[in-house]
Amino acid sequence: MSPLSAARAALRVYAVGAALIVAQLLRRCVRGFVEPVFSPQPERVAIVTGGTDGIGYATAKQLAKLGMHVIIAGNNDSKAQEVVRRIKQDTLNDQVEFLYCDLASMRSIRQFVQTFKMKKLPLHVLVNNAGVMMVPQKATDDGFEEHFGVNYLGHFLLTNLLLDTLQGSGAPGRHSRVVTVSSATHYVGELNLDDLQSRTDYSAHAAYAQSKLALVFFTYRLQALLTARGAPVTANVADPGVVDTDLYKHVFWGTRLVKKLLGWWVFKTLDEGAWTSVYAAVSPVLEGVGGRYLYNERETWSLEATYDPELQRQLWARSCQLTGIADVTRETFGR
Repeated sequence: MSPLSAARAALRVYAVGAALIVAQLLRRCVRGFVEPVFSPQPERVAIVTGGTDGIGYATAKQLAKLGMHVIIAGNNDSKAQEVVRRIKQDTLNDQVEFLYCDLASMRSIRQFVQTFKMKKLPLHVLVNNAGVMMVPQKATDDGFEEHFGVNYLGHFLLTNLLLDTLQGSGAPGRHSRVVTVSSATHYVGELNLDDLQSRTDYSAHAAYAQSKLALVFFTYRLQALLTARGAPVTANVADPGVVDTDLYKHVFWGTRLVKKLLGWWVFKTLDEGAWTSVYAAVSPVLEGVGGRYLYNERETWSLEATYDPELQRQLWARSCQLTGIADVTRETFGR
């Protein structure tokens, strides 16, 4: 990618982040962020990807606090047992466990699903949370650009492999739920169907934004499939806002400085960042409701292009080819 194009992509991403930071600061000063209250969720099972760190950790902890059986899917073996111990201790919930799943490896994802299904557990909530942000150009084990492979394709494959369990666990009036964490950067993302791997022109900012945009397209296509099937499962997108996590290692130094000096004030805390994911996972307001983009525990509009069913179809079909799974939407919608 030319220096000018790369700079343009970076400026667009940082402009979105700056606008969100200002909005969050105004809200904190005017009325603050009020923790939502959710009802207990006993006898329900959730999988949270990336649950050993950041927003994923806060999400897993909050779901455990509600009484859910929480399975943390992640690739941080060294940290996992301490995280599980801490969540159990803080929530007084012994039904918290860790299963290894590296979203950069299709083989690892398949092994995770096989291990989970051997437990013969239902699955009521899948939170697609894990991700990388603006990392230097690198390929996954399967040769995919890392943002696209980990943030998007990994979750695309994971969700499809767990869809039968989700459908079997849901019921009318008590749907299972798929919650996929995207980002406001999707508003400045561009879906390049001719170069989804950013092989021709690479920009970490553009690649990250595209991966978050792809997650929104995926969620809407998934919800259309579920609705057409009459399946008791819903799929929604959660936007956490700008959150004080450890994902800022590769961003512009000015952003890191702002985070270091003012993050406690203008960024959301990990718990605040997790609230929308938890809301999407358990709120009775969203019972049977899918295909929504949620921010600050409310529905809002995503990028206009994400509502284009043809773009949704094309990305889904290409994703099936890349991950080696059958395109089940063809049986439902034709083509």
